[in-house]
Amino acid sequence: MRIGYARVSTQDQDNAAQIAALKSAGCELIFQEKATGGRWERPELHRLLGQLRKGDVLVAWKLDRLSRSLKDVLTLMEKVQQAGAGFQSLTEAIDTTSPGGRMMMQIVGAFAEFERAMLRERTRNGLDAARKEGRVGGRRPKLKTHQQQEIMHLVSSGQKTAADAARLFNVHPATVSRLLQGNRGP
Repeated sequence: MRIGYARVSTQDQDNAAQIAALKSAGCELIFQEKATGGRWERPELHRLLGQLRKGDVLVAWKLDRLSRSLKDVLTLMEKVQQAGAGFQSLTEAIDTTSPGGRMMMQIVGAFAEFERAMLRERTRNGLDAARKEGRVGGRRPKLKTHQQQEIMHLVSSGQKTAADAARLFNVHPATVSRLLQGNRGP
């Protein structure tokens, strides 16, 4: 069975052209959605994927109707393949029911994997450079050094409990607990 998927990004857009193209491509069943392609929460797409059976073909007007994210497209293609189904894009020359189409998707997947590896490498290099300059990543401390010292003094002298100090400085009790544990001697 040929199953179509039509998606428009906003409520005021019309998917009539997509539906007409899917019908003329022989789609017996068409799932329609009005949701952005950058979101994974698309119930109609998930219903369609749940309905795919061996030998079915998922047909989309364009590849970007499935998703704008290459990673998501590859995840979708994997789900289609696991169902024993194929994929066809009417606008681009992609048809995974043929050996050439499967090769094209593998090439696209190889480029995506290369892109992710390059991104990881650039990120690692940037973090290393920042560390060499003395910058550290992560969240800024909730308490300044003098506040930490004040909490230590209040709790160690018995003037306040850890919970009272946490309320006084408007932090979670676990923050005070970590502070106290980190400053205990051997």
